[in-house]
Amino acid sequence: MDFFLVLLSYFIGNVSFAYLLTKFKMKEDIRNFGSGNAGTTNVLRVLGKKYAALVLLGDVVKGAVPILLANALAGMDVTVMLCGLAVIAGHNWPALMGFRGGKGIATSIGVFLVYDPYVALVCLGLGILLIALTRYVSLGSISGMALLPIVTYLFYGVNLRLAFALIIAVFSIYRHRSNIIRLMSGNENKLGQKKI
Repeated sequence: MDFFLVLLSYFIGNVSFAYLLTKFKMKEDIRNFGSGNAGTTNVLRVLGKKYAALVLLGDVVKGAVPILLANALAGMDVTVMLCGLAVIAGHNWPALMGFRGGKGIATSIGVFLVYDPYVALVCLGLGILLIALTRYVSLGSISGMALLPIVTYLFYGVNLRLAFALIIAVFSIYRHRSNIIRLMSGNENKLGQKKI
């Protein structure tokens, strides 16, 4: 049962709302436009706010569903964590899409909002604040994810929760490595700015 739940979680992660909505609207692959990323920010640039909001909501729900299922059917914290990691991995590296997915921020938010809403809300709040102040979505996303293991440690100390949070942070920061380079060189696009 546990293995099935983890595998199911991975393939739930493969459902790309950015890809599906762009196919529906434009008959095109979102990964051929803008940043090439199958995620909310790229959909915002390519299709606008309405479709970006749908992608954001879909990806958050997608992250939440495996945690809810694992809590209901398995109950073991290790299984819940593995399902969380699997759905994020499925979003970031989807086998059904040639392993070219998104960056996992919204899906990670969905995972942690169900797994630990207090920690999630602290990190989400910082991320949103940074985006509002700087208009760099990537900076807010990276900072919020970097804060995840720190806040988890402050709440719970050293345990499996910390390892879970750390792996999620590493997933997200790794997927944003090109954004980090652009931020450091001053070439990152701000919210509302068209892709250069």
